[in-house]
Amino acid sequence: MNFSFKILLIFFSCFILAPVPKFFKSFINDAHSVELNLNRELMQGNILIGLKQYIGGDIHDVDDQQALIFSNEDYFLKLESSNGVSHESNEIKIIWRRIMLDQPLIIKRFVVGPFASYESAFQQSTILEEQGYETQIAFPDNWEVWLPYRSDLTNHNDFQLQEINNDFELVPFLETEFFSKRLEGAISINSEEDIKINNKNYGKNFYLVKDSYGTWTLVQKLSFDDYLRGILPHEIGSNSPLEALKSQAVIARTWALYNSRRFEIDGYHLCITTQCQVYKPTANPAQNIIRAIAETSNMVLTYQDKPVNAFYHASNGGISATASESWQMEDHPYFQTAFDWNGDSQSSLSIILGEDFHLKEFFEIDSNNFFGNYHYLFRWEKVISNDQIKEILLNLKLISTDTFIANLEILERGVSGRVTEFKILLNNPVEEIILLKDDIRKTLNFLPSNLFIIDKKDDDFWEFKGGGFGHGVGLSQSGAIEMAKSGFSFERILNHYYPGTNLMKIEDLKY
Repeated sequence: MNFSFKILLIFFSCFILAPVPKFFKSFINDAHSVELNLNRELMQGNILIGLKQYIGGDIHDVDDQQALIFSNEDYFLKLESSNGVSHESNEIKIIWRRIMLDQPLIIKRFVVGPFASYESAFQQSTILEEQGYETQIAFPDNWEVWLPYRSDLTNHNDFQLQEINNDFELVPFLETEFFSKRLEGAISINSEEDIKINNKNYGKNFYLVKDSYGTWTLVQKLSFDDYLRGILPHEIGSNSPLEALKSQAVIARTWALYNSRRFEIDGYHLCITTQCQVYKPTANPAQNIIRAIAETSNMVLTYQDKPVNAFYHASNGGISATASESWQMEDHPYFQTAFDWNGDSQSSLSIILGEDFHLKEFFEIDSNNFFGNYHYLFRWEKVISNDQIKEILLNLKLISTDTFIANLEILERGVSGRVTEFKILLNNPVEEIILLKDDIRKTLNFLPSNLFIIDKKDDDFWEFKGGGFGHGVGLSQSGAIEMAKSGFSFERILNHYYPGTNLMKIEDLKY
């Protein structure tokens, strides 16, 4: 191992095969040989990512099947499952079947949510745990906080009782032309050479794990460096300058470390979508990507010797946000409101952008005064009709069909000017919908950011003028790219977006 991950145990407790002919061998062991331990994998320098979530969720009939086909033309693949099945072959096919239960399985729990983000769900979970409740954070389709069933909680207004009656279970089977064997999770599938999954190369080490929703997840085990090779091209782009890539490498590594319990309830660390960091297998990354990862090897960004919650986004529109503006969470001191002034062009605008008048003035500043202004959503305008807003609210089941939009109003802004409280006034009957922070963009999904002003065009249309794409917290990728082009080192870029932080090697973290 080229570095030590032993410190992570404290932080989180927290022979190449020669080509073979195409045949298989299969047998059943007495011992259960597959076990996943999230903390141990991190300690060994690995991360477990959910490549494909909710497998089998769209099987609705006992005759329906879904298949995953793992293959390698020249090398054996080895499968082991927790019920002792072992199998080696050039191709492994796994299907899922609905198996009826002798007696229905009844699951009862209390649910708080849904939440627009993991951050808001985590904050609520923390509050509840401080009050003595046992909680888990789940993502069945939105972020939720789960509490185990207790009869004394049935009258609690904030807790929704959820009762699920399952008369079947979703079961994986190893399928060959000669036999079909039932498997139990966790199931490992690995090879000394890259494995194709449904004819696409992915990697060498995989698991199938049952999630908390009755479905399954295909999990890939990767070293941190291999993980970053699949992150950087899709988060900031292979053509970005080296210092921007190095910034992204440090931040992506730090973010993954800090957030590695995000999918703990489902048996892996992180997903591969925008709910985590966008990851795609990358067989031959650009040399700049490889160099950026190597030259920042093991580096993470820390505050008081602990990894930071390293948020980043596409464009901040010229001004960064604090964390509490974007999510229902406490602020971190390393997230501060700051302008992305370009070089020596310092505007005389020395105000807190908490009012529409000041924000209009900010939007009128020449965009060339800011780093990152080339981004296509650095400044944006959207003209939206009442009918479009109504359709969104209907789809989300927030209103009934005979309701119409009477007014839109910004109730509160944060220090960077971002909208933190937004009201939709309805008629027939007269009522209002109040949206807070991350719920604003999640509900009004035509908004690229919460940094906006609104004007009523007429009785039926509204004009939204804004800046930026994303939550605005931490590193602005478009800003970092232009800073790097202007000669900024990655250390200086990180210091701008995360003031008061320090770079440390993972093995030097102290607790």
